[in-house]
Amino acid sequence: MNDLSKTKGVAVDDGQLRPKTGVHPGSGRRKARTHHKGRVVDPREVERAQAIVGAGPYERPLLIEYLHRIQDAEGCLPSGLMQGLAELMKIPMAEVYEVATFYAHFDVVEDGEPRPPKVTVRVCDSLSCMLAGAEKLLAELGAEAMEDVRVVRAPCIGSCHTAPAVHVGHRHVDHASVSKIKDLIEGNETGPAIPQYQGLGAYRAAGGYKVLAECLSGQRSVDSVIATLSDGGLRGLGGAGFPTGRKWSLVRAEKGPRLMAVNGDEGEPGTFKDRHYLERNPHQFLEGMLIAAWAVEAQEVFIYMRDEYQAVLHILDHEIAALEKAGLASHTRVTVRRGAGAYICGEESAMIESIEGKRGLPRHRPPYVAQVGIFNRPSLVNNVETLYWIPEILDKGPEWFAGQGKNGAKGLRSYSVSGRVKKPGVVLTAAGSTANELVALCGGMRDGHTFKGYLPGGASGGILPASMADIPLDFGQLEKHGCFVGSHAVVILSDKDDMKDVALNLMRFFEDESCGQCTPCRNGTEKAVKLMSQKKWDKPLIEDLAQVMRDASICGLGQAASNPVASVLKFFPEDVS
Repeated sequence: MNDLSKTKGVAVDDGQLRPKTGVHPGSGRRKARTHHKGRVVDPREVERAQAIVGAGPYERPLLIEYLHRIQDAEGCLPSGLMQGLAELMKIPMAEVYEVATFYAHFDVVEDGEPRPPKVTVRVCDSLSCMLAGAEKLLAELGAEAMEDVRVVRAPCIGSCHTAPAVHVGHRHVDHASVSKIKDLIEGNETGPAIPQYQGLGAYRAAGGYKVLAECLSGQRSVDSVIATLSDGGLRGLGGAGFPTGRKWSLVRAEKGPRLMAVNGDEGEPGTFKDRHYLERNPHQFLEGMLIAAWAVEAQEVFIYMRDEYQAVLHILDHEIAALEKAGLASHTRVTVRRGAGAYICGEESAMIESIEGKRGLPRHRPPYVAQVGIFNRPSLVNNVETLYWIPEILDKGPEWFAGQGKNGAKGLRSYSVSGRVKKPGVVLTAAGSTANELVALCGGMRDGHTFKGYLPGGASGGILPASMADIPLDFGQLEKHGCFVGSHAVVILSDKDDMKDVALNLMRFFEDESCGQCTPCRNGTEKAVKLMSQKKWDKPLIEDLAQVMRDASICGLGQAASNPVASVLKFFPEDVS
């Protein structure tokens, strides 16, 4: 028999059930809070945040831009100002915090914690800089007593040909040394140094923006422009190699309104070609971008530029304002979005997430960004160099561009060559060139070094031995060997280099840059680093782990992260045994 006296929420009296009194069922056992759970908003911090980011209205997609303003003004992101920003934007503090802590260039400082030193020295420790003595430089800097200065490791900063490369604040330092770094700090020279480049006036005087004018005036049709690019063989030069004309046609086929993004997040170790062109002739890129926006009828173009390229950001801000004043961008709106130190944002869907002010987490596909892209609109995504060639191809014709290639490839290629060659740099030559030819174009191997192997496509493109240096470096040529040409970043290695150390350096990069969204990449890269750090490699276990990462990772980072170690096991067994 049920004991009704134990029934929750009732009292028993003479067999009658009555509600208990004194405590309302929905009130809880404790008194209600007199304030919100968590950090209490300080009105002074709201005012300070507003003074830094400017007056509203505050747009959610601009969260990363607002965080940059606070970081630039304060040298960090104090939790109070983050709370103030959340209050201004009317979004949860957790949303601000998760974005701020995702990106490497934001320094979140909690209440009571010391602020970071005034000057940050970022020493690139990616492969080309490692070969050039980055570890020695880090040790020497660590032994220096520099007041109000911190020295940190950094992934590739896009200056592999002038390794070791360093950032002192926002100042790019080529062939860095302790004395160079100290001189800049003592002279308070921590802002970007702006290189000489061709401005709007000089570009127009040389015939620039003529092709754009022909497009806007109706002298050229969209169909004829797409046909010219397709016949010329222009492909995406950021890594995937998708035919440009076909991509434009796919986006145009989607119902508008449409948007466009330029992927300027050139973070693949060994790659610096986009920076090369942007710091010399930005308007050829901008004209190509405006032609693309016209072709797909993009209402707005977002240029996503990596934060490491501060000089480029300065150039773009100045030159975009100039071309808008000249009326050359009346058919679209151009917006620059500044990255914040996340390699994963080079993946197009992660970049779009970042453009929208979120963490750069790759999206599941389908749908593809051509269908559902920026703000869920059909979006065209092109690489900087791809757009750079468009005005010249349209002006000179498809035969001119296509005829530049060799070994069955079409067009010109900008190879970023670094490592053990005498004259590293951007080599503009025929698509389909070989590593042996690139070594010769760079003046040969450095004295005392013998060609041993090379990375054909940056950190994720695998490693091939010198005996395979006559394979054309073009899309579709290397896949059968477990490699790919990607962004055409070629790092030359010599007999002085241990391939186990090379592969470990690359895997540490991927471990650090994994966004953490999927387990195979997040845990796989961490486990791989531990296994590869052992004196004797467990080959079956590493191969099994590599296969899991390739098969199960969400995006290209995890899928390709194991390429270098797989290449070493396959092509350099003498370095593993």
